Amino acid sequence: MTEKKLSALVVDDEPSIVRVVEGYLVKDGFEVRTAADGETALALAQESEPDVVVLDLGLPGMDGIEVCRRLRTFSTCYILMLTARADEVDMLIGLAVGADDYVIKPFSPRALVARVRTLLRRPRTPVAGAASPAGTDTRVFGQLVIDVPAREVRVAGSVVPLTRTEYELLEALSSAPRMVFTRAQLLDRVWEGGAGSAPGDEHLVDIHVGHLRHKLGDDPRDPRYVLTIRGVGYRMGPG
Repeated sequence: MTEKKLSALVVDDEPSIVRVVEGYLVKDGFEVRTAADGETALALAQESEPDVVVLDLGLPGMDGIEVCRRLRTFSTCYILMLTARADEVDMLIGLAVGADDYVIKPFSPRALVARVRTLLRRPRTPVAGAASPAGTDTRVFGQLVIDVPAREVRVAGSVVPLTRTEYELLEALSSAPRMVFTRAQLLDRVWEGGAGSAPGDEHLVDIHVGHLRHKLGDDPRDPRYVLTIRGVGYRMGPG
């Protein structure tokens, strides 16, 4: 039986970038479809259900942030954002609507493919309502309950919808609740070494911790669940 190829959707309005990224992904064994605008990208994503979407932030008309937001209403694909603007606001907004990682233009195509492969090593979020297997690993921090096999997080009984990256951060921190994790350790664990990463990518951890706290209802000035240890990193609180 032939193994199904991984599929990718490349969305960018610059044909030269599309050709290069498509070529490298095809060489790496992906089936690739392409789009130059948001409407086409969403239609192709619904039709082909890609494993990963490489999505340009600065699309004409519907920008990459809106495309990302709409993708997240029907797809659990991995989303890697491309941006030519390195300011933190663009990155933060893009990640807040469900992107899993970002790459700044100009970039190395080999590094981009490496980051795509890193994303694909993370487990997908299971279908809501799936039963947990026997021997469930449940972690409790006050009103915060993490059902690890089901990858389900609840606060005060209500399910909290997290992106993959937000969940992976919470899972890592809660796996050793008394341990202080440095940003480098979290980057290594959640982003699996951040293949192709730059030193500034440790800021990814701060961005995602901020989103995680917001969704958990954690006040960053007085957090209950994710504590900042100044000069070191983060650890779980007692709740």
